[in-house]
Amino acid sequence: MDRLTLKRGGQVLAPSLFTVGNMGCGFYALLAVHRGEYASSATAIIVGMLFDALDGRVARLVHGESSFGVEFDSLSDFLTFGIAPAHMMYGFILKDYGVWGYPMAFIYALCGGLRLARFNAVAHDSGGSKTHFTGLPIPGGAGVVASFVLLYQIIEEGRPAHTWKFLMDQIPALYGLAPAMVLVSSFLMISTIPYPAFKQPNVFQPRSVRVLLGATAGAGLIYIYPQSTLFCLFWCFALLGPVGWVMRLFWRLIGREKPVPPPGPAHPY
Repeated sequence: MDRLTLKRGGQVLAPSLFTVGNMGCGFYALLAVHRGEYASSATAIIVGMLFDALDGRVARLVHGESSFGVEFDSLSDFLTFGIAPAHMMYGFILKDYGVWGYPMAFIYALCGGLRLARFNAVAHDSGGSKTHFTGLPIPGGAGVVASFVLLYQIIEEGRPAHTWKFLMDQIPALYGLAPAMVLVSSFLMISTIPYPAFKQPNVFQPRSVRVLLGATAGAGLIYIYPQSTLFCLFWCFALLGPVGWVMRLFWRLIGREKPVPPPGPAHPY
């Protein structure tokens, strides 16, 4: 085996190790549900997002992009952000809805699979957009339900945690809206509503003191109020697409249509 082959193998292997970490988090999330440890399951799903974010960046850094990596990443995403959240929500809430619980959980998993399959089809056909996602990214949908479970478990277990009182007062009401939460997240994933990708090379490079202070403040909030901050971030991102769609419709109605982002997903989300 020559040196060039070994180098190329290492370039493909490096990001795949993070993909394996992502898949391991999804598998652990399933096991945690069977033990009734829903907070652990939700935490594993969110940790899987970190591995998922790193595998793509490592692949671009070492020039290790490959068809194998795309397919492997999609399979791990389906486990961690499609199957695991659906199973978690069924065990946590949806089973209480009797015969309707199973189809609601299945719809979430199905839409997650369709979301990933659509990306693969577009990626092989035209490459897709580098600046926007088409539909809610599947980690975004998983983040919505996982962050909700983390907050509700604080109330259910009565354990001390740094949270925002106003937000915690609303969580019991959201428990009754869990089926709507699951279904809306599902349909947003397969929608054609554009979402910003934040994947441009310089998107996170601070260009001013204001940007640097904002990033520092966000990191501080996550450190001090992790559950509350993650919940708000995931929900704001999920709502960003529909709000943007309504705004574009408004501008179109008054004759000042804004440019629509190019179609196509930017990642196997």
